Amino acid sequence: MILMVVSPHPDDETLGAGGTILRYKKNGYKIAWLNFTDKKEEYGYSITEVNKRTSQINNVIKSYDFDYFYNLKLQPSGLDKYHKKDLIEEVSNIIRQIEPNRIILPYKYDVHSDHKVVFDVLNSCTKVFRFPFIKCVLMMEIPSESDYANPDNGFVPNYFINITDFIENKIKILNIYDDEIKEHPFPRSEDSVKSLALIRGCASGFRYAEGFRILKFIED
Repeated sequence: MILMVVSPHPDDETLGAGGTILRYKKNGYKIAWLNFTDKKEEYGYSITEVNKRTSQINNVIKSYDFDYFYNLKLQPSGLDKYHKKDLIEEVSNIIRQIEPNRIILPYKYDVHSDHKVVFDVLNSCTKVFRFPFIKCVLMMEIPSESDYANPDNGFVPNYFINITDFIENKIKILNIYDDEIKEHPFPRSEDSVKSLALIRGCASGFRYAEGFRILKFIED
């Protein structure tokens, strides 16, 4: 069984599904990480920033022990500039290579434009008549993005995964992105992420949980 987690930016995979990645890996799943954007000098980042992000990504890969990693290295906050047809073709080819059974992607109504593009691209890459091996598609909850959706489209989870045994390791991995994590009440903080997991656990009968919205679930 293969789980693919798709992130618009490095850190989204951990914010939204870090505990789930760790749980599934322990349970014997192979894990694939597909990341869309990255820092490059041609995008206006310094070589120091580029090297630091590369080091962070490598450390995250080692921490999760990913079986597959794909980095499209597109421009952050610029995904809406790319032709969606080209993105769909590239992502479709990756999905065909590894044939994931489960995919986790950003929430449809996340406020960031990059998240919206990634959702649209992946939604086009999960049609059952083209990708029959995909049995479950979940939208993850990413602090600082999902919680700023239009109130009429707020994130209300209907699928919960117990991460009680993995919350501390999730926080540890999150801190690899030390330039993205700040003190509470910043939404990407240790306190905020742990509190959200506590709330989702409260709603599902666990100490800590991650919440998702089901986009597709097919049972053979």
